[in-house]
Amino acid sequence: MGGKYRITGNAYPRMRRPRRRRKVVIAAVAAVAVLGLGGWGTLQLIDAFSGDTRKAAAKSQAAACKPGAAPSAVPAPPRPAQITVNVYNATPRSGLAKATADELQKRGFNIGKVGNASPEYDKKVPGAGLLLGAPDAYEGPFGVLGTQLAGAQLKADTRTSADVDLIIGTAFKELNSKPVADRALAALAQPSPAPGECN
Repeated sequence: MGGKYRITGNAYPRMRRPRRRRKVVIAAVAAVAVLGLGGWGTLQLIDAFSGDTRKAAAKSQAAACKPGAAPSAVPAPPRPAQITVNVYNATPRSGLAKATADELQKRGFNIGKVGNASPEYDKKVPGAGLLLGAPDAYEGPFGVLGTQLAGAQLKADTRTSADVDLIIGTAFKELNSKPVADRALAALAQPSPAPGECN
């Protein structure tokens, strides 16, 4: 090129790269930093609120486990006098149902029907006995009556009445001795905290 546009000297203008890449990198770094700070702040808020909840739960648990503290509200089991027991004999031995019913009556249980087991259970109860009742019998009557006979099986049927059947099985020898049964009843009546409340 000539004239006034002629390039003179041995230095040439340096061509610079466009600055777009640098701007993209700076924007990406800034976005990551903002997201990181936002996430950290969120975690701090969650931790603050959940920490208060955990402290309150721990304080409540410690108060419940202190000596003299009121126990958790767990329904007390029914007394033997509140339970009507039907006693049926599913063994070939005669007189077993009446003798067992008489002993249970001495121990405070109400006695309902006494006799031989129905064909559905006659000579078909291999253990010491079977406690049969309504589904809600698991919540009290089964536990109370179970203190009188070790190894009794539990089964619910479709009845709606509150009575419970004791079907004597072929392995039955005798009821638990009265001192053993009384200790089991006393332990059952003791209120205890729910699992995991006290360590």
